Amino acid sequence: MANGGTLFLDEICEMQLNLQAKLLRFLQTGTFCKVGSNEVLQSDVRIVCATNRNPAAEVGEGRFREDLYYRLNVIPVTLPPLRERGDDILLLANHILMAKSAENNKKFQSFSEDVKQTFRQYDWPGNIRELQNVIENIVVIYDGQSVQQDMLPNNFGHSVVNQQQHPLHNHISQPHSAKDVNTNVKVQPEPNNNIIQLWIVEKNAIEDAINQCDGNIPLAAAYLGISASTIYRKMKSWVEN
Repeated sequence: MANGGTLFLDEICEMQLNLQAKLLRFLQTGTFCKVGSNEVLQSDVRIVCATNRNPAAEVGEGRFREDLYYRLNVIPVTLPPLRERGDDILLLANHILMAKSAENNKKFQSFSEDVKQTFRQYDWPGNIRELQNVIENIVVIYDGQSVQQDMLPNNFGHSVVNQQQHPLHNHISQPHSAKDVNTNVKVQPEPNNNIIQLWIVEKNAIEDAINQCDGNIPLAAAYLGISASTIYRKMKSWVEN
C-alpha cells in the first residue's frame, strides 16, 4: 500500500530482533513475500522511523541490530523533550490554557510568576501529555484568571530538576535568600570541601543501579523510578563535563 510513498514505523526500537532482520533484508533488496506466500513482490518506499529511546544505546545493549541502525540513520532528526525546550514550555502552556479554558467555559488567561518558574524547572517526564493533564486538572477544578501555585495538583513537582546538578548550564538566576525561594527551587549552597556535589551522588547511584542490573539500563531506570531516556541524558552530560 505504501509503494511509491512513505512508510512510517513508530517505536522502531521496540521491534523484535527477528523482525529487524526481515526489515533489513527488505531495505537492502526492496523485495518481500506476503505471509503464507512464496511470491516475491517489490516495493519502493521511503522509510521514516521514530523512537523515544536512544538507538545507539540500544545497539550497544544488543537490542537493536547495528547494520539496521546504520541503514536507517541517514537523516536523523532529534526532537528534544519538553524539559529541554526552555521558554517554549510557557508558550505551549499558554496555548493549552486558552484551549482548556474555552472548552470548560472558564476565564483563565495567564500563569503566576512562581508557576512559570516551576514549569521551567520541572523535569516533565510525561512531556506534552503531562503538561496538558496538569493544566486541564487546574482548569476543571478551579476558577480565576491566573493560575496560582496552590492550584497545582498535589502529586505535581516531585521530579523538579535540581539546578545545582550542572551549575555551568544553569541559566536561571538564583535568589539570594531562602525567603525569596519557590518551594520547588533550591538555593545553591556555599562551597564546602566536606560536601559531595549532588550530581556526583546521583551519578554513583545510577552507575551502581546499572551494575546491579548487569548493564540493563531500562531495568535500572525502572528500579530508580526514572525513565531510561533520563539516564542516557545524564550519562551524556557526564561525558560533556
